[in-house]
Amino acid sequence: MTSLTAGLVKRLLLSTALVVSVVMASFKPSDYPKSSVTCKATRRAPVKQEVDITLKYVEVNPSAPTTIIMVHGWPSLWSTWSKQIQEFQGDYHLVVPDLRGFGESTHPGDTKSSGTLGDMVGDLVCILEQANVHSAICMGHDWGSAVCYEAARSRPDIFAAVIAAVVPYIPSAGPFVPVKHLTNVLPKLTYQLYFDAQTESAVAELDANIRRATRATLRTAAIPPPDAFLQSSESFLAAWDDHEELSPVAFFSQEEEDYFVEQYGHQGFKYTLQFYTQENRFQSWEFAHSQGNHTIPQPVLAIYPKQDPVADWMVVAELLKSTHFLPNLTTELMDGAHWPHLENPREFNAFVRRWLANLAVASNDKTEIPHGDEL
Repeated sequence: MTSLTAGLVKRLLLSTALVVSVVMASFKPSDYPKSSVTCKATRRAPVKQEVDITLKYVEVNPSAPTTIIMVHGWPSLWSTWSKQIQEFQGDYHLVVPDLRGFGESTHPGDTKSSGTLGDMVGDLVCILEQANVHSAICMGHDWGSAVCYEAARSRPDIFAAVIAAVVPYIPSAGPFVPVKHLTNVLPKLTYQLYFDAQTESAVAELDANIRRATRATLRTAAIPPPDAFLQSSESFLAAWDDHEELSPVAFFSQEEEDYFVEQYGHQGFKYTLQFYTQENRFQSWEFAHSQGNHTIPQPVLAIYPKQDPVADWMVVAELLKSTHFLPNLTTELMDGAHWPHLENPREFNAFVRRWLANLAVASNDKTEIPHGDEL
């Protein structure tokens, strides 16, 4: 065999090994069984009452000393933490829920006013109690970041640190600002007006073709949505009307996309729009504003993508004066659109792993943060 042939064979073998490695590393949601917990929740309309909801979550490596609870945003599910689950499951205890109204996690039944950030923090606490966890790091993406920030602000006894992807900390120190007052500066928040004012129409539009809605929303910087996307107060998907077929979600395998669509088939999008209603947003602000403790002293890692079509989140963070309220903040900027943890997971995970290592060193230098059963 000539050296040229031997070199070619070697390259082919390496390529084959790489392909096998990728295939073996593919994420299979069905390999992760869900646990269930019944939690108390407040339904505020039509009559205020306490009801039971069932929350579903995935738990991995419960014997690990440090717990990370991973909180998705909209329209994500627990499974959209796939790359972080694969990265950290060997070293950390992972608790990965579907938030109320998403997937198989049920909802009190009142979209408009029974899905505040405080409500969801209570859900996280309920899940952690079921998992026998007394202290956790909260990792959030999109609205999940807002939930994690509120968790750290309102329950510092439980949430020891925050990892927040995309959405910055929105302190409630100032007056409540409706979204309609922001759309002139951030026009790609206009869709939120539609989700709030025409919730039933928005749900019907999204539920009509769950796969199309999924593919339209979960885009990458390399395959962006039309520029008009997110800028209508009358439709969420109209910007895609000229596209008969939409390409599959770039960072999902076929199995992952099928699972995502199947999970949304349980309840549709109805309760997931709780994040966007004026009632829930005002109540979230009012609760934090009335308490007055807007500074989050725990360690925080904020990761912002450079190509998010919604907003330049670094600029938004500056406008919100987020850093003023986060004295122990580390900020990282990376390539990617709205789902950087899925689009560029190696870079994202490297930021997280390095920050976690520094957090562990700082904890050992001071008083170690208790986790799991250590309390």
